[in-house]
Amino acid sequence: MDWINRAAVWLQSWLSPDAGLWGLFASAFASATVLPGSSEVVLSALVTAYPHLVWWAFFVALGGNLLGAVLTFGMGVAGRQGFERFKRVRVDVERPLVQRLRRVGPPALVLSVLPLVGDALVLAAGWFRMPFWQSLFWIAIGKGLRYGLLLAGLLGLLSIGT
Repeated sequence: MDWINRAAVWLQSWLSPDAGLWGLFASAFASATVLPGSSEVVLSALVTAYPHLVWWAFFVALGGNLLGAVLTFGMGVAGRQGFERFKRVRVDVERPLVQRLRRVGPPALVLSVLPLVGDALVLAAGWFRMPFWQSLFWIAIGKGLRYGLLLAGLLGLLSIGT
């Protein structure tokens, strides 16, 4: 039975606020790349355990998610450069889907919060060389709204129980 107590103490050390914020950052970063992840689950668990960290958790999740989006955007830019260099082919930008994305422009990146499609949108934005700072602004709006709504709902649920 002593090993159970030691395991419980070890697990609780991983649930400290500092470790939780670092884990949230890593999860949010991975979630915004092509790696699988669900930062919403980690964010919810952290805020449930430490409600006083709600603003820290919001900004850590948003920062990690934005840095992951920057990496994905950069992968799109690098992917197109590599494709054009090694294939010696120009990308056909006259296709209807490409034209629609270009017509809407960076504001379409508000939808980068959508599962599966969101990361592809950010990758496509890099591939089509959309303006970086405008793209990052719209990505931040979408991801900030998602985390804000999640936390508002979670805090509402937590206040019902008190």
